Amino acid sequence: MLLTHEGRSPSVHPTAYVAPNATLCGDVRVGAGCRVLFGAVLTAENGPVELGEGCIVMENAVLRGTRRDPLVLGRQVLVGPTSYLTGCRVEDEVFLATGSRIFNGARIGTRSEVRINGIVHLRTVLPADSTVPIGWVAVGDPARILPPEDHNGIWEVQKELDFPGYVFGLDRPGEGQSLMPAISERFGRSLGRHSDDHQI
Repeated sequence: MLLTHEGRSPSVHPTAYVAPNATLCGDVRVGAGCRVLFGAVLTAENGPVELGEGCIVMENAVLRGTRRDPLVLGRQVLVGPTSYLTGCRVEDEVFLATGSRIFNGARIGTRSEVRINGIVHLRTVLPADSTVPIGWVAVGDPARILPPEDHNGIWEVQKELDFPGYVFGLDRPGEGQSLMPAISERFGRSLGRHSDDHQI
């Protein structure tokens, strides 16, 4: 399904394949020889999504561009099934395995691997030829690659990256308070702009 969003429409190179039940919404550019498989969602939320030549996006992956951070894949990148990428830049020949999660402002260097259920956190820079092991977390610039059970080590770096400020423009709340009412209102308003989308 191809959808126009805020006046911008997807473009798909004639040599690319997009599965009939994949969804491309807004300023999405699919390069030569790419393959976007069943159930994948590529959505430009006020920032483009761009796939370089020969990329493969597997089943049920979600790729989301944002106003602050477009989503850009270099050449010959593989995005595994059920992976989630938002507002990140991935250089050439990167392997993102099943269930990988790449967050806003992250950059992944050439020939890197993020293995099954690996995470590259907000604003993290992963150098070329890096590996994030199965289920591990890369966080910071330069990246520290930590096991998921090292919550204190991850939080030590992650706290300064300011997820609520960077992604939602909100201050982290005090003890006993929640960000969710403000996130729900602000993010919901932004997502509500899809009500004017139309199928091409």
